[in-house]
Amino acid sequence: MADNVVIYWRPGCPFCMTLKMAVRDRVERATWRNIWEDPEAAAYVRSVNDGNETVPTVVIDGVPHTNPSPLKVRKALGD
Repeated sequence: MADNVVIYWRPGCPFCMTLKMAVRDRVERATWRNIWEDPEAAAYVRSVNDGNETVPTVVIDGVPHTNPSPLKVRKALGD
């Protein structure tokens, strides 16, 4: 698991599913936090998205990215 990548997501989100498919061979390298099951995760997402629960929100090396490109996340997860 990559300590430097945290992916905030929720079930049914098409953008989250697109990201998950794009990183499918690296999915276990990230920490995945379901905002519907984790109130702290939901609060964090709202804090970096003007009060909105916009997902996927991906934190790479401590910097949040709202709906980043799958390529950016793949690069962060390494080879």
